[in-house]
Amino acid sequence: MSITRTPKILVVDDDHSMRQLLVEYLAGHGIAADSAVDGTEAIAAVQNKAYDLVLLDLGLPDVDGVELARRWRQETTMSIICVTGRNEEADMVMGLELGADDYITKPFSLREVLARMRAVLRRAAGQGAPTPVTRSKHPRAYEFAGWSLNLNTRRLTSPDKGEVSLTNAEFNLLVVFLSAPGRIISREKLLESTRSFDDIYDRAIDVQILRLRRKLEADPKNPTLLRTERGAGYYLDTDSDALWG
Repeated sequence: MSITRTPKILVVDDDHSMRQLLVEYLAGHGIAADSAVDGTEAIAAVQNKAYDLVLLDLGLPDVDGVELARRWRQETTMSIICVTGRNEEADMVMGLELGADDYITKPFSLREVLARMRAVLRRAAGQGAPTPVTRSKHPRAYEFAGWSLNLNTRRLTSPDKGEVSLTNAEFNLLVVFLSAPGRIISREKLLESTRSFDDIYDRAIDVQILRLRRKLEADPKNPTLLRTERGAGYYLDTDSDALWG
């Protein structure tokens, strides 16, 4: 990992032993981290210092961690990794949809936390519009199941001609599927193609698929376009027509 300066980290957790353990572990790897015992301390810390990343426990005693994450995403540019003892899929989706950069469930290994933090910091340091799959010549748009995706403007148009906004990650995922309709694509290949996530931890890909389904599917819980092949990956279950020129 190559970072030109030491990142500024804030650890927010009401569990004293966990908070201290995280701070000491990070210090042992050359990362000095501040800490906050609750939401009130965390809010004050962020107001007084520009952090690169906050490790935020969602289960705080005084402030709703979810609301705090939402507030910081609107008011700051720092990266956010949500931490919780809950491992429900809905919680994972909610945390990332708020704008969190990653999500960790307790119990976790300190090595995993460090790896995830480094991955998020790498992405933040190299941010910019990710590029879709490169090719010597690419179409200007794709049409599929009444939908249209313009690759130049990144605009997705629904069958009723409404415009649907896409994040960079969602756009790149959709381009990958449209370029290979009917082909099962593994998580590893999706990671490689989108270049948006760390190549060790692929949980975020599943969340992005869920978000994309919510925008494309009439019933996201029973998808007909972006289908899952258990143990193998995902595939686009419809034809896609490339428009050139």
